[in-house]
Amino acid sequence: MDFTSISTLIFDFGGVLINLKREAAIDAFRQLGLDTADQLPDNYVQSGIFMQLENGSLSAVDFRDEVRKLTAPTVTDKQIDQALYAFLLDIPAEKLELLLALRRKFRVVMLSNTNPIHFPWCAATKFTYNGHQLADFFDACYLSYELKCSKPGAEIFHKLLAAEGVAPESCLFFDDGIKNIKAAQALHFQTVLVKPNEDLRPYFASVL
Repeated sequence: MDFTSISTLIFDFGGVLINLKREAAIDAFRQLGLDTADQLPDNYVQSGIFMQLENGSLSAVDFRDEVRKLTAPTVTDKQIDQALYAFLLDIPAEKLELLLALRRKFRVVMLSNTNPIHFPWCAATKFTYNGHQLADFFDACYLSYELKCSKPGAEIFHKLLAAEGVAPESCLFFDDGIKNIKAAQALHFQTVLVKPNEDLRPYFASVL
């Protein structure tokens, strides 16, 4: 891979850096009484209240209240949050080490469809490798619920470019969703479609 024109590396979070287990989240929400298929979390595209949580149109407080309406009023905030956390597994140590190494040569940012329950918990618990914290791994994080828009819509890509002050041609974008990749390609980003559990280190063999 030719990196001569690349200044900024953009990484999706779920499925690219952190491993996911959708079935665990489905089971957890079903145990709470939420078994409507179109309301359950998806690896790539959310729907219903899950989509509203990700695009920032529904707060964490309101999301939990909506879950209680769909399940039972006795369901606690902790139970709801734990059901969401079940979606997320681990970030392999080699990926965290790779991010640290890449930051010495590139600007490294995250672009993620995520939500205000998942991400703060991940920031506090998944980036503590060798005493580090989230800010050690990324120069910036662009999160759907904060930006009020999500992939594959063009708006979130435009917001990232404006904030970074870069041209899309100088960005290399890693994502595991084909719709997100195609959206980025249409805007002239350079892209990599990441396979499940793929080791990202070979992509950077020429620069590390």
